[in-house]
Amino acid sequence: MVRAIRGAIQVDGNDRDAILAGTTELVTEVMGRNNLTTDDVISVIFTCTPDLTAEFPALAARKLGFHDVPLLCATEIDVPGALPRVVRLMAHVQTDRPRQEIQHVYLRGAAALRVDIAQ
Repeated sequence: MVRAIRGAIQVDGNDRDAILAGTTELVTEVMGRNNLTTDDVISVIFTCTPDLTAEFPALAARKLGFHDVPLLCATEIDVPGALPRVVRLMAHVQTDRPRQEIQHVYLRGAAALRVDIAQ
C-alpha cells in the first residue's frame, strides 16, 4: 500500500547547518518510527517557512542515502503569526502498515502544530 507520512521540525535558525541538522533529525525519526528503508520511499516533498533560505532541506535527505528518491523543496505560504523556522515533509512510502499505525513526527517547537499526534 502507498501511505503518506507527515512531519515537521522547528530549526534553530536560518543557517545551513541548522537546516541540515534539523532535517536530518526529522527524516531519521520518520524513517525509524515507521521501520522504513530508502527502498520503501516513493518521493518526499519538503517545505520551509519563508524565513528559511540558507539551504535546501533535500540535501540532508541526499546525505542520508536518498540518492534515487525524487525530492522536492518548496516555500510555504507566508501566513502572519505562523510558527517560524519550520521544515515540513510529506513522504510517500510503500508499507504494509495500516493507516492508523503510521507514525507522523512533529519535533521541537513544531510539536505545537499538531498536539493531537506529536510524539
